[in-house]
This record gives sequence, C-alpha cells and structure tokens, in this order.
Amino acid sequence: MHTVVVGTAGVTASDVLAVARGGALVELSAEAVAALAASRGIVDALAAKPDPVYGVSTGFGALATRHIDPGLRGRLQRNIVRSHAAGMGPRVEREVVRALMFLRLKTLCSGRTGVRPEVARTMAEVLNAGITPVVHEYGSLGCSGDLAPLSHCALTLMGEGEAEGPDGGVRPAGELLAEHGIRPVELREKEGLALLNGTDGMLGMLVMALADLDLLYTSADVTAALSLEALLGTDKVLAPELHAIRPHPGQAASAANMLAVLKGSGLTGHHQDDAPRVQDAYSVRCAPQVAGAGRDTLAHARLVAERELASAVDNPVVLPDGRVESNGNFHGAPVAYVLDFLAIAVADLASIAERRTDRLLDKNRSHGLPPFLADDPGVDSGLMIAQYTQAALVGELKRLAVPASTDSIPSSAMQEDHVSMGWSAARKLRTAVDNLTRVVAIELYAATRAVELREGLTPAPATRAVVEAVRGAGVGGPGPDRHLAPDLAAAEAFVRDGRLVAAVETVTGPLS
Repeated sequence: MHTVVVGTAGVTASDVLAVARGGALVELSAEAVAALAASRGIVDALAAKPDPVYGVSTGFGALATRHIDPGLRGRLQRNIVRSHAAGMGPRVEREVVRALMFLRLKTLCSGRTGVRPEVARTMAEVLNAGITPVVHEYGSLGCSGDLAPLSHCALTLMGEGEAEGPDGGVRPAGELLAEHGIRPVELREKEGLALLNGTDGMLGMLVMALADLDLLYTSADVTAALSLEALLGTDKVLAPELHAIRPHPGQAASAANMLAVLKGSGLTGHHQDDAPRVQDAYSVRCAPQVAGAGRDTLAHARLVAERELASAVDNPVVLPDGRVESNGNFHGAPVAYVLDFLAIAVADLASIAERRTDRLLDKNRSHGLPPFLADDPGVDSGLMIAQYTQAALVGELKRLAVPASTDSIPSSAMQEDHVSMGWSAARKLRTAVDNLTRVVAIELYAATRAVELREGLTPAPATRAVVEAVRGAGVGGPGPDRHLAPDLAAAEAFVRDGRLVAAVETVTGPLS
C-alpha cells in the first residue's frame, strides 16, 4: 500500500487525498521526529520554570489567567480534551475525519507544537490501523481551530470515547486501540491543547472539494457543449481569438473544452436556419464566461489551500529561537472565505446548467424539439419533473451560497469574540458539491436525449462517444415515460465517478 511520509515542511493535496480517500499509510520522517524532540525539550524547560506560559502552565481561553501547579498539568491536558469533545449531531464522514487527523499530524511534525514524538507516532498508528474517531457535525466555530472535532480525535488517542474500526463497526476506542496494539497517550504539558488548535477539518474538506470540483467543472463544460449542440447553436462564440481579448484563464479553458467536444458536429451552426437567431441565449453563449469564472475561483482557493498545507497552525507555537509565543494563526478566515466563495461559484454554475435544461424542454425555445423531450407529448410527460428536481437542487444551492464566514458569533466569555465559521462553510460546500453533481447529471440526461432526437443530423464524435457510454451505463434514451429516478441515479454516478469525462477524452484527448 502507498505510504505518505510526513516531514517538517507540510504536505501536499495529493497526500491528503491518498490518506483520506485512498487509505494510504503514514510514516514520520527522521527529520520530523528530531524536530518533535527538539521542540519538546523547549517546552519541558519552560514547564520547569516558575513563570506562567500559556498552554504550558496556565488554563485556556478565558481561563488563561490561572497558573496551574505542576501536579495538575497532566489532568489539565486530559480535561481540555474531554470537555472540548462536545460535538453533537450526525457523524461526519470517514474521509473527513481521516483528513482532519492527518492534517493535525502534519502540524505536529512541523516541530512548532512542542508535543513529544510518541504523540505523533500514536496518531499515525491510529490512522494506519484504520481506526476513525466518531466526530459530530456540530461543535466547531472555526476559531482556535476546529476544536470539538479535533477533541473527539484526541479523545481516541487517549483511549476514550467511541471510534469506528476498520470493519465499520463503532466501539469503545480503548478496545480498538488494544486490538491493534496501540498504547493510549498519557498527555503532558501543552499536548492536549496542541491536538485541538488547528484549521484541519475545514482545510481537509477544502482539499477534497477542490479535487471534486476539478472533475465537475470539466463535466459541466461537456454538458454545456452537448446542450449547445442539441439546441443547434453556434460554436463560433468559442473561438480562441474571442477569449484571448478577455484573458481570464478559466474562461479560455472552458471555451477550449467545449470547442473540443463539438469538433466535427453536424448540429452546430443551424441557428440561422428556419427560425433564425442572431445570437444564442446567454445560458448557451456565456457558458465559458460563467464556468471560467468558477475555474479561476478554484485556482485562488487552491493557492490558499497550498499555503495552509505548508503551515504550522497552533497556539502557542515553539519558534526556532526557543520562544513559545501566543498568536492568532488558528483563525480560519483565509480558508472560510474561499469555502464560501466556492459555494457561490457552484451555485451559479448549477443555475446556468438548469437554464439550459429548461430551454431543451420548452418547445417554444428548443428550436424543433418535442415538448419536454416526450415521446408522445400529453400522454407522456417526458423530462418535465426531472427539470423540477434540477430546479429544486438549484434553489438549495442558492441557499447554501449564503456565506457562513460573515456570521461570526462570540464565545468563551468574549475572549474569542470573532470566529471564522469555516467548519460550517466547509460542511455546506460538501452538500453543494453533491448537488452540483446531480444538476450536471440532469443536464447530461436531457442533452443526450435531445441530441438523439435530432434525426438526420450527425452529432460530434465526442458526443456520440458520450451517448454510447451513458447508455451502456444503464441511463435510458428517448421513448415512452418510465420510472425516471433510476435513470437519474445512474446519470449521477456516471458524472461522479468520472466516466463522463473519460468517455469524451477517448475522442478529444485530455481536457482542461
């Protein structure tokens, strides 16, 4: 099995995906172990002094003014984990929890947190054993880190609380650790705090959303091209020279994708035939501009993610000169903003896709297609309610586009009086990504049926490849009404697992 080696300089997005989704093993580099030991030596030296140091010999948050006696410090670290493991609601997905733990481990290995090497090793052992702490939906405000989610993970390291084993069953964490020969951690000064203080949950969800949206934006370019083709639109608006005079990289990439899909089509360019159109509707003509803006948003979000992946997020931190300093680097604003920005872009991409679908179904705007793409309109309803479902999804996406990061709420007796809500932004983005997949799938379903109904005209080779592949995947074509939900579910799976893009690329070569 693939192994990811964690050093002191951070990790990559592909590392996160390998561990979170691919079950890759984790190993600490010799450099990371040395850095852990060195920073722990600094913390031990400070702990032996009478001067109070936040997180080492004091309470936390609004209770930071109390100096803690040496005999109580282990209890203090255990208590912060137990008291902060206060999440509620449904369980968070396994891949999110694995990303959360792996990214916390990344920061521990930076040598900036002051924990002992055995703490980091234990976290790696838990990941490698396939043990997944039970983490709940609600509990993080995205400031001082994803506190409740990370606390539930730290609780597992202590052998407390519940966790999911590699067989999928939820059991007491202590039993699972014992079965895999993992010794629970006995926390010492600063270690409980260091396990909780990071933006790891929201960052992990951002990394996974970026991977999913890379595929979805290409998929949306494909379905937009199919809709343009089915509507007998013109591909002249996709000419590279037109997009060069407004040089947004994402716009050029989307236009190039659509042009590649439409190469060799016998359906495009009929916009001036029986019912002449000087221009196609915005939802068709402006597809590259809208999708391209989303692509550029993805590029910005990826830059933020890369910076976070190279960061050591904790409070306080151990600096190379031996100082242990408090800071505000745990604040999730940089991540929260781009999570919200992506949700806006996702909602708009879904909205324009729904408008194209509606146009395909409306006999007054579809340029010769039957109403609702029905076999016998009136007796058959065709795809009428598929568009309703798509519209409902778009409505939900618009609600999910409302920013979470502007909704700060004070906590901890006003010590933590401005929070990022980044965890909430990440959770709603995950839902938005799922819903965008469904919206694109419905456009695919309508556009392929519409293309097949254009008798006497030859679609592009790439389009024919899509139609053949999607029909082979169990998605039905034109004909009398049938139970649509299974068709739509099959279309969703076809988009989600990348078969749509793969089918196109057998003809076009790699798309952007």
